[in-house]
Parts: sequence; C-alpha cells; structure tokens
Amino acid sequence: MDYAAAAAARQLELVGIAPDGETGGAVMLLAPREPGFWPAFTAAPEYADGRPDPMDRWSKRVIGALAADWGGEAVFPSDGPPYPPFIAWALATGRVWTSPVGLLVHDRLGLWLSFRGAVRLAQPLTAPPAANPCESCPDQPCRNACPVSALSPNGYDTAACHDFLDRPEGADCMARGCGARRACPVGQAWGRSDDQSRFHMKAFHPR
Repeated sequence: MDYAAAAAARQLELVGIAPDGETGGAVMLLAPREPGFWPAFTAAPEYADGRPDPMDRWSKRVIGALAADWGGEAVFPSDGPPYPPFIAWALATGRVWTSPVGLLVHDRLGLWLSFRGAVRLAQPLTAPPAANPCESCPDQPCRNACPVSALSPNGYDTAACHDFLDRPEGADCMARGCGARRACPVGQAWGRSDDQSRFHMKAFHPR
C-alpha cells in the first residue's frame, strides 16, 4: 500500500515511520500537507459548524478514516492522559531532530513540523533515515529570530513569549506565525498561509 499517497489525497503528509515499542508494529506520523491543507480544512463542515476544536475534530474524522482503510488504530496528541509519546515517536523516525532552538525539525518541513495524528499498525515497517538539515545550515537563522529569545536549547520561555504577543511588537507573530519557525530555510516551501497562522496563534494566545 502507498501510505504516503493515501495521506496526501487527504492533504496530510506522512512525515515519518517509527517503531511501536508496545506492539512491535509501526507508527505512521501525519502532519498537515501544505499548501493544500488549509483550503481543505476550511471547506470542511467542522470549520463552519461553530463548535469547539474544529481542527482536532477534522483530524479525528479524516485520520480515523485513514486508520480504518489501513487496518490500524488512530491516535492523537490530545488523547490522554496518559498522552501518546509523539515526540519520542518523531525522534525515532530518523527524519526528526531537536533543532538549535529546541523545537523539533523535520528533514523536509523544517520547523513547521506539527502533528495532526498518527496511525498505529500491527505490522512493522521501516523507512530510510534522512540527514539532519541543521547540520548543513551554516547560518542557523532560527537562533536569532525570536525577538525575546523565548526559544533556546535550554527550553521554551512561554511567559516571555506570551508577554511579547500581548505587546504591539508581537503583532507580526500573531498575524504570520512564530518568527523562529518562519526563519528556517528548510521549511520555506511548507509555510502556512497567514490565515492559518492567525488561526493557530489565536488558539495559542487568545486575547
């Protein structure tokens, strides 16, 4: 089965395959596929029905259908507690690493990596590893992109980030998304539209 093509048909990107330590099978990690994801989501009934958490509900419907087609089990970052180990799974794919600013970085999506869900399969699957893009990024512009240095290898200063977003200077990040994520050269082709960035930033920092 061509799992990547099946995911792409639903505007999702198969960003990695991790071994499932619990079952001996595989975990297929799924992210938004840009630039088609946002138009697909905004055309869906979940976006317009006025109920809470529209993107999570869209993800559960669409990835749930994929899981049924693949004979697997759909899992989501919001499941829990206990919550599924998405970060550990991602790092085990051979395509995801910890970036110089602490965020996860993907070999193709760069710092725009995010997870809409995953499908656990009973059978083991493997995929070839990729090269860490940060190791060949000479300037690493993400290091200096955050105006308040909220992101670093030592952790994420959420208080500094939220404080900045409350100020007029934070309007650019609120309108266009995290400056550090936007600075990543690898992720330029996978960036979000401004409408999608505003949607996520409003959820992250409601006013």
